[in-house]
Amino acid sequence: MLDESYIQITHQLAEKGKGAVSPLSLRGVVIVNDGKIVGAEFLKDRLSEQPEFILFSKLKNIPKGSVLYSNINPVIKSGEEERYISLFRNSGIKKMVFGVLDNNSLFYNKVAKKLKENGISVISGIMERESADLNRFFLKYSSSKLPFVTLKMALTLDGKISDINGNSKWITSVESRSLVHELRTEYDAVLVGYNTVKTDKPSLTVRLVEGRNPKRIVLDTRLELKPNSDLVRKNNDNNLIIVTDKKNKDMPKLAKYYEAGVEFIFVPVTSEGMLDLKSLVRKLGKLNITSILVEGGGRVFSSFIKSKLDDEILLFIAPKLLCEGIPLCSGLGINSLSKAHKFQMNDVRKIGEDALIRLTRR
Repeated sequence: MLDESYIQITHQLAEKGKGAVSPLSLRGVVIVNDGKIVGAEFLKDRLSEQPEFILFSKLKNIPKGSVLYSNINPVIKSGEEERYISLFRNSGIKKMVFGVLDNNSLFYNKVAKKLKENGISVISGIMERESADLNRFFLKYSSSKLPFVTLKMALTLDGKISDINGNSKWITSVESRSLVHELRTEYDAVLVGYNTVKTDKPSLTVRLVEGRNPKRIVLDTRLELKPNSDLVRKNNDNNLIIVTDKKNKDMPKLAKYYEAGVEFIFVPVTSEGMLDLKSLVRKLGKLNITSILVEGGGRVFSSFIKSKLDDEILLFIAPKLLCEGIPLCSGLGINSLSKAHKFQMNDVRKIGEDALIRLTRR
């Protein structure tokens, strides 16, 4: 088998850790000797040992001349460098092959050099683009300490996200909605504006598939979400975060929310009367939230796009026409095609009767 084939196997292993390893990277590891896989492991959750340690413990004696493959280098904490190096110093591993290296890591800046000094070859760049894409949440956070932001938009062929009365249930197919629930299990947080909560009354939890619930973030400038609302009352996992104007910090009614386990983030309001999203994403990064799935509504989408805070857009397009309804976004202040926000299509798929387009900025 070629190096690419083994890296592909590590991708399949790494994906098993989706939704469990944040803020660490998704990792799969295989050890190969004489063309045969002698061990395979993946990072199961953020508290687990790195896969190498588990494999070395299981295998006891690794055949000399073996090669270790992984989609990305391990996250090694300060003070653990020598432990990792010692693991390989007297092992049978002669070469380590990675899909991508995190340039901000201790492994890249210190450990790799020591391994080479001990006669172990370290190479990378095998299926690099695919490996980086698999860990795009982690790599963005590692380099900037900011979360990766995905805008998830469900719309009609003519760009409407709801009818004229604000009703959006259901624009897309059940297959698309199931995929969105799967996405929620993979992101650290899902975010919506208060108007979406008021109109759609979403639970923002995972129900159509198995998986853990993300943090639920509601943008509520004037703190209109009632303490007796479903989102607050059913906050049994203490995952609800309300983002509001910093001027609301001393409101007496906050006590009722705190009693329900609600967490608050207070941010400034812009001159346009919108919550400062740049301040928000910085604060979310400090909470170790590495990825956010933004689910609406139109004003929220517009604010993220206008601030250029989106890393990716997922467009779920249903084969329906409304002609009259609420548009996908507005208020960007663009009156010329030459000034339009430009994106590139990275993937197009059919989900049920809908089309899913994955976009990133040019």
